[in-house]
Amino acid sequence: MTLSKRLFDVVLALLLGLLLLPVIALIALIVLLRDGAPVFYISERMRAFDEGFGLVKFRTMTVAEADSGVSGGDKAARITPTGRVLRRTRLDELPQLWNVLVGDISFVGPRPPLRQYVERFPEVYREVLKARPGITGLATIVYHGHEERLLARCRTLEETDAVYTRACVPRKARLDLIYRDNRSLCMDLALMWRTAARRRG
Repeated sequence: MTLSKRLFDVVLALLLGLLLLPVIALIALIVLLRDGAPVFYISERMRAFDEGFGLVKFRTMTVAEADSGVSGGDKAARITPTGRVLRRTRLDELPQLWNVLVGDISFVGPRPPLRQYVERFPEVYREVLKARPGITGLATIVYHGHEERLLARCRTLEETDAVYTRACVPRKARLDLIYRDNRSLCMDLALMWRTAARRRG
């Protein structure tokens, strides 16, 4: 990560964090009152090929002792009414401002993968994770909606995993590598603008 990109991330994360602090506090209170503790869901993700971190989101599903893999139709019944709204508006991702501030992720980059997929596809993620992961990115904008529709049809953990590894991992990786090879501050700003425009729509 370049110094200019890191400075941009820190300054913007601080500004947005201060601006959105009342919203974050209100959402945390709503989740606590409606769904109980814990308010946050921390998922281990990879910031580099061999380095994990805890990605923070507002909790949107009921707590399960054993929870692994990406979210598909097999987990749909666990999404709370509050969580459904947070996911639809992407407000569940607001706590990731903390991850940006401490340097785990950037605002723009490949979405940080789960450890299990990095270990299963090392040749893919060794290249993808040469770029710092981000909250949004080229693959998120181009492929996220299609990925959600594919995984929503899955009814078991095994089916979700099979569809994700077959249809999502290679296609997202190709887009992530395009970003890696062409990244710039201008490209980051354009991707952030497109992300914000999609969410307003």
